Amino acid sequence: MKLYITLAVVVVLVIATIWILNLPVFGKHPSGKRLERLKKLPNYKDGQIENLSPTPNLPDNVTYWDIIVKMIKGNDKGSPTKPIPNATPDFVKSEELKITWFGHSSYLLQVDGVNILVDPVFSERTSPFQWLGSKQFLGTDFIKPEELPDLDVVIITHDHYDHLDYNTILKLKAKTKEFVTSLGVGEHLENWGVDTNKITELIWDQNMITKNGTSITATPARHFSGRGFTRNKSLWSSFVLKTKNNNIYVGGDSGYDTHFKKIGETYGPFDVAILECGQYNLMWPLIHMMPEQVVQASIDLGAKKLLPVHWAKFKLALHDWDEPIKRLVESAEKQNINILTPIPGQTFKLDDGTTAKKWWLEIAD
Repeated sequence: MKLYITLAVVVVLVIATIWILNLPVFGKHPSGKRLERLKKLPNYKDGQIENLSPTPNLPDNVTYWDIIVKMIKGNDKGSPTKPIPNATPDFVKSEELKITWFGHSSYLLQVDGVNILVDPVFSERTSPFQWLGSKQFLGTDFIKPEELPDLDVVIITHDHYDHLDYNTILKLKAKTKEFVTSLGVGEHLENWGVDTNKITELIWDQNMITKNGTSITATPARHFSGRGFTRNKSLWSSFVLKTKNNNIYVGGDSGYDTHFKKIGETYGPFDVAILECGQYNLMWPLIHMMPEQVVQASIDLGAKKLLPVHWAKFKLALHDWDEPIKRLVESAEKQNINILTPIPGQTFKLDDGTTAKKWWLEIAD
């Protein structure tokens, strides 16, 4: 009798797992012509995509159990105790480049009369389920997708939950003219009801011109992809945006490597490099940059200004919430790097002096 009960429990768990993993939020793996295109990539091997350099997700001396134990232990300073300050965005279209950072890796670029939104995530948690995972920081829920202007382009760098959010896409797909993303990610978007004709998927060093005339080129990054138990079925990328008067680097997520120097030599210099700064740890040193490496990457790219993102909204690592920006500022000041530090929601131009304020010090414990 016990055997039958055990078997029944196992069967139920298997069925439940299969059902859960087939929920829309998990997306779909690339198939058909999309998969055939992926298989032609030089870095597609043994059924998955590889980085340009060998990139194990964890060092040899670290296990996933080590990460789980430390994550459970947590860090009391991983989230701020006071609300993150925010400003009311200015969504009026602009010919001159304006940037509005919404926290973490979501930001709006307004230039040449075009609205370009990058990695929009406006849910409470970066998780397949809104009851699972740490909540967004106090003060960072100041904008809803419905309040955004009509969008000419939405860029999705890769398919991780903190860059590609199911609920956000559902709310933005009707007001977005074009989606530009890495090859394979379009399978998720189509599964969520985005019109196939709106989607352009790029491979590294492939260029496209949007309907409004913006040049977008996908470039390498050192990271990984996946929304379920399998990884690296879709590509991850950084992007180069060329407008009438600006050259912009959209970094996405990436560990430090030689690709920054090569991108700078090929596509630079850049008026601004928007680079991830946060959610790093020595237990995963190759897929996210340490703050000092972010500064070096901006130098490699030939960036005139550096906008650090990927911080100040979600707790996805073990460091203090404000450690990334403190370390980055210290390193940047030593090397005379011009950094931009707007508060979330603040709309600014590249020469706006108000973006140099160290606002995080005002809410430090």
